[in-house]
Order: sequence, then structure tokens, then C-alpha cells
Amino acid sequence: MKLSDKKYLFSEMMVRLKAYTPTNWAGISNSLADIKENGPPLEQFCREEFLEKIRTGLAFWTFDFGIDGVSIEISKYARCLHDILSNEKKAVIHFISGDFQPQADTVIEPEWKRHRIDRANGWSKWDKGIWFEKLFHQNMKENSEISHNMAIEIWSQAVVLAKKLGAYLAEKEISLLIPVNVNSNPGNMATGLCSILVSELMGIYVLNSNHDFYWEGGRPASERKSGEAPGPRDKFFHNMNNKSFFSLFQKIYPWNGRRWIQVNINTLQSKKLIEENGFPSDRIFEIPTSVSKAFFKKYSNEDLKSVRLRMAHVLSDGNPIIRTIAVKSHLQNLKEWMMDQKPLVCSSRADQDLDLTSDQIIYFLQPTRIMDRKRIEKNLYLIGALLQYSPFLNEFKKNKDQQIVLHITGPAPIEHRTDLETILRAHIDVISQVPEDIANRLFLAFSVGVNGHPSFHKNNFKQLTIEDIYQLATVVLFPSKTEGRGLPIIESSAAGIPIICSRYRPEEVFAGVVGESLPEGQQIHYITFPEEDFSRSFLNEITILLLDPEKREQYKKHNIKAIHQRYSMKIMHDNFHRYLDELLNTK
Repeated sequence: MKLSDKKYLFSEMMVRLKAYTPTNWAGISNSLADIKENGPPLEQFCREEFLEKIRTGLAFWTFDFGIDGVSIEISKYARCLHDILSNEKKAVIHFISGDFQPQADTVIEPEWKRHRIDRANGWSKWDKGIWFEKLFHQNMKENSEISHNMAIEIWSQAVVLAKKLGAYLAEKEISLLIPVNVNSNPGNMATGLCSILVSELMGIYVLNSNHDFYWEGGRPASERKSGEAPGPRDKFFHNMNNKSFFSLFQKIYPWNGRRWIQVNINTLQSKKLIEENGFPSDRIFEIPTSVSKAFFKKYSNEDLKSVRLRMAHVLSDGNPIIRTIAVKSHLQNLKEWMMDQKPLVCSSRADQDLDLTSDQIIYFLQPTRIMDRKRIEKNLYLIGALLQYSPFLNEFKKNKDQQIVLHITGPAPIEHRTDLETILRAHIDVISQVPEDIANRLFLAFSVGVNGHPSFHKNNFKQLTIEDIYQLATVVLFPSKTEGRGLPIIESSAAGIPIICSRYRPEEVFAGVVGESLPEGQQIHYITFPEEDFSRSFLNEITILLLDPEKREQYKKHNIKAIHQRYSMKIMHDNFHRYLDELLNTK
């Protein structure tokens, strides 16, 4: 039986796993060391043989697929691999995860295969957050009974997941696994372990894609300066004094496997893996994003009205005119809405009409999911400040037909309900500080990642695309606190829409995205979202930007040209060729 036979290797894996019975974290570490040392031997292929193996089956593997930035990037990677691997035979691409959100239909092509593995999702969606809470919020002392029991439980779950994942890889003859965030952002430790078990015991090549690492926005409390606020990922260091646990944790995130290479989204991540974690530099790469040619399409006025009309049907459950619900009512009924999120528009009172096709709308777009580090409430503070700034307010009062829409495109993950509450309360604060006739012209829209509606068919509407979504906007807002990349800056610029964004952390990543070290012609022009109060000069700049189309045109021309030069699909193709060559040359 050839060692490249995946069904044989799966059978061997299940036999091997029965022999490992670790009873603590150190036992798991020892088991992994033995598995890595004694896995199937590396085979030698010529390039065409290797590409044929990959072409037959490759799989993306993550916690869940939706409409978040990571899912969108995975879709780009899949299209890229499909293009460079397909010849007379198309590359077979699989998407494997713990869950598929309805919005995933927007980014996963119909021809790509889907496979769901129960209990592989992360955070609160991993067994209702039971194990995540125990690992990263509750105390787990070294050598305690709690610690040993958790090690046994996580190993047991990992073996069950490995059986499910391995069986699918064997059945579909998948030779390349692309975990995305599974072994860098610890949403589910059993899922991370599963990737290691399957890849090492079944001889699977792994292109480990890392968008977010646990140390980004997180560190031990002992390393924080006096008065410094906690980071959003500090929780991952909660049990770092349990040395056997944390030592294993650091090995898993990420795993330095025999057939693994690491593909990161910024140079800071790569630098840390090489200089602090001891990874060989020739196994570490950065992957740039890309933008599709559709971003550069010139939209006519008729095209823009079509985009707005289709979005109105999404937000209104199939009608051209949107009827709003009162923001206070939405806040009161939030628990029920979170369970079955549907697009809607809030306003100061119920049953107001909103015609998105009106050319009198100032349209602010926040093209992200709802979570605390996005700081979306700052958008509402900006709107509130503009309505207190006389030059803007006077123009807004003068034009009685003018309206303001803040549209948040992504869903609210169940674990971020309190962040959505913060946004709704910020909206209530804004409308409470202005006269009623002004408050009635402010709208807060949630499309929760939905880009279509059953009414599209009878109206002969095309599905909205991500490129269309950006064209809704007068201005894109992105006051994020931390980012691994910052895709909305790139995409809004490609679409020719001005962006107001914070200089998020790490600043080196932000500087790289906007191209601060590059020639001026390749730099993205943006407006800095203030960290403190809004100055008069800032509010004056925004007022001109919103009310003067010529000002927006200046941003448009420059940024489109810069994006053309820096984020083409060809660059991504060249990078994936390099990754495949490195995997082929694994020694």
C-alpha cells in the first residue's frame, strides 16, 4: 500500500491515535512530539506530479464561513488557486468548517464543495463557550485536577474531530489543507490540535494562513503600564502561569510542522515568528490582498441608483421604500433579534419612510461586522459632532430633504451583543441632543451581511456584490482600534470612495497598508479619525468632503491609481506559486 494513499493513512492514523492516552498537558506535548517525529516519510515529486496531487483536492479549514473579512480573503485565495492550478482539469476546492452562515453564499462559489464538522466552531459557538470559558477565563492551576481534566477533554475532542476531518480528506483525496486562523487565533483549542494530528499522521501538506494571532491586542496584565487599558486578547494569557498548558498552547499557535509553511498578512507577524518563536525564515511568508477588476468599474448615475434600490429591497424585506423601526424598540427586543438577524433600519420613531435612491442622502458606510475593536459607536459621535458644528448644521437645516444614513454591513456575532447595544445607545444619545425635525432625518441601517432578497428574482435584479456595496457610500468610516490588515481602506480606495480611518494598532501595519514608505503616487490618501475630541478643522474638512463632490473626486482619482499599482491579482498569483514551490521542496 502506497504511503500516499489517503484512506490507508487515515486508517493508520486512527490506530496510532488509540495508542496515545495523555492525562495532562505535558502528555499531549509528548504525544505531539512523537507524532511529528514518526509520521509518514516525506515523498519526492516532480513539480507537475505535486501540482496534480493538489489539483485533485485542496481544502480551506476554519471555524466558520460568513461575510467577515477573513471569509472574503479566503474566497480570494480560493479563486487564485483555482486559476493557477486549473488546466484541462479544474482544481477541486473544498471549504470545511464548524458552520456556514447564510451570508457565506456571497463568498463561496457554487462549484466549491462544502463540509461541516460539528463542534469545530470557535469561541461561544464551541459548545456554547463552555471550554473557551474554562481555558481562558477561569483559573487553571498547574498540576491541578481541573488542569488535568481539561487536558483529557481537549485531547478527546481533538481525536473526535481528527476522525471526522481525516475521513473527509481521505474520501475526497485532499492533499493540501489550508487552515485559516485555526492555528493562530485560539477560538477552539481542539480544532487547532485536530489540524496537527491529521496533517502529521496523514502526510497532508499545510499552508497555514494566519490573519490574527492571540498576541495581537493581548498580553499578560504584568506587562501593562500603569493605567493602560486591557487588550481584547488578554484572556489568552489568563492561565500562562500553568506552564505545561501555556507551553503546549504556544506550540500549537502556530504549529511548526514538517509539511507546514506559515503565511501571514503582515511583516510584524513574520518577524515575531522568526525572531521570538524560532521559525525558519524560509518557511515564513506574507500574503498581500488583492482587489478584483470589478472594483475599478465606472458606475453611472443609473448604476448607483440600481445599487441603492437593490439594497433598499434587502433592508425593507422586499420593498423599494424602507419603513423603519424605532431604535429604542430595537434595543429592547435585541435578544430575540440576535437569534435570527434580519436586515432592518432604525430611526428616532417607527414607520418612517426612507428612499435610498434619493440623491439627498449623505451615506456613511461601515463595511465590517459588529465588534468592540471596530469602535463603530465613534461613527455616531462623529455624526453628532457634525450636527453641532454650525457650517454643517446650517446646510443640513437649509436642505430639508437631506438625510443621513449610517449603514453597518456585517452581522453581530452573538458574543458581541453588548457591542451592538453600545452602538444603539450611541444613536439614541445623538438623536436626543438634536431637535426632533433633525433627529427624524438620521437613520441607522443593518444589512447583516445579506446581499440579496427573494424579490430580486421578480424584479430582475442582480445579486449585490462587495464592489456594489462600497458604491452605496458617500464616505467610508473605519475607526478601528486594532487590525491585522485593514481591508476596508484598500477596498474603499479601489472603489474610489473617500475613507475616514483611525491609525489603528499595530501602527506599522497601518503604515504598510496606506503605503507611508512608498512614493507618493502609491500612497493611499485618507482622513485620520481623531482619537480625542473632533476639532473644528477636522469637522470643517469633513463638511467640505460631504457637501462638495469635487473634493471627493480628488480622493477617487488618486487612490484608484495607487491601488492599481499595489494590489493586483497577478501579485497574489505570483505569491501562491512561491508557496506551492516551497511545499514541494519540503525536506
